[in-house]
Amino acid sequence: MIAIPLLVLATTGSAARTGMVAAAELVPLVLFKIVAGPAIDSLGPRRVALTCDTLSVVAVAAVPLLHTAGLLSFGALLALVALAGALRGPGDAAKHAMIPSVVAAARVPMEQVTGLYSAVERTASMLGAALAGVLVLALGPADALLVDAASFGIGVLVLGLGTRRLARVGDAGEEPADALGYRVRLREGWRFLRTDRLLMGIAVMVALTNMLDLAWSAVLMPVWAVDSGHGAGALGLLFAVWGGCSALGSLVAAKWGDRLPRFRVYLVAFLVTGLPRYAVLALGAPWVVVLGAFVVGGAASGFLNPILGAVELERIPPALVGRVTALVSAMAWGLMPLGSLLGGVATQAWGFAATTLATGLVYFVVTTAPALDPAFRQMDGARGA
Repeated sequence: MIAIPLLVLATTGSAARTGMVAAAELVPLVLFKIVAGPAIDSLGPRRVALTCDTLSVVAVAAVPLLHTAGLLSFGALLALVALAGALRGPGDAAKHAMIPSVVAAARVPMEQVTGLYSAVERTASMLGAALAGVLVLALGPADALLVDAASFGIGVLVLGLGTRRLARVGDAGEEPADALGYRVRLREGWRFLRTDRLLMGIAVMVALTNMLDLAWSAVLMPVWAVDSGHGAGALGLLFAVWGGCSALGSLVAAKWGDRLPRFRVYLVAFLVTGLPRYAVLALGAPWVVVLGAFVVGGAASGFLNPILGAVELERIPPALVGRVTALVSAMAWGLMPLGSLLGGVATQAWGFAATTLATGLVYFVVTTAPALDPAFRQMDGARGA
């Protein structure tokens, strides 16, 4: 996320090429996440996750090694980044598909596992970005990628040793790999998702909010930092506060989420975490108000992934977990590049304040519209299903 763009800028000086590299990772990530579903169900998510992360060691390490040897052309960099994205998509989807077997083995509520999963993910993203900045300054962007490659190797060891006793998701109901064609099994996952109104509604809603969130983080927040005069220090602090409070919210959800009414918590959390953060920036609120909104909004956001993840995994039959979760995740990522593009174009045309407020209002509509859809009230009924 940090080292590769800085490496491209340092070696080419081209913002356009930097954008091309970002797209080269994201497009195969989404596509391979979609098509990996049947393989995850047939082979088992543990095997797919370990294989993808093992190959990622090679793909990521090849970038700094070829750079040091003077053999890293821009085309080769694009190919390696695309390979890394193609491996990350199925690898991430497979890890998510392991959650039901973790729940079964640990004999704990689904919210406890999805809450801890979300807390770890958010904390690791926050600390990883900070560590990346330090490593790039100390080692340079190329050598920092060697540490990134090593982290995949460590992850393989931890995952492999820590999940040896887990039952493979799908053993009870999945057909043999050669019994059905790959495309047929892929269509089965899509057919289930399409016919489950609640899951499809969640998938569409998350895709739209992720698009708006990327416009917020990639465009609106940096523009605010520059225009307000608060600068990069305040920008980094706000992101860190948001991430840290979100991780704390996820931990609270892990502890008590199974006792809370899911639908009401979903609505309140989105009301708190959505429009207010856009409004304080658009209206030029004082620094202390902005910081407070990020503390409260970040904490509220931590409840969302545990709830939505629990609902999703409880409604999907074990034999379809890999396919359906991969499709939902791919949909969540699919509109994200459009968010940064639209955010930039709208800010250029309408100005920062109008674009930020409009984005916040759209976010409000997208996240509260489910209150009018009876299907979303099935969130509470999904518990324990």
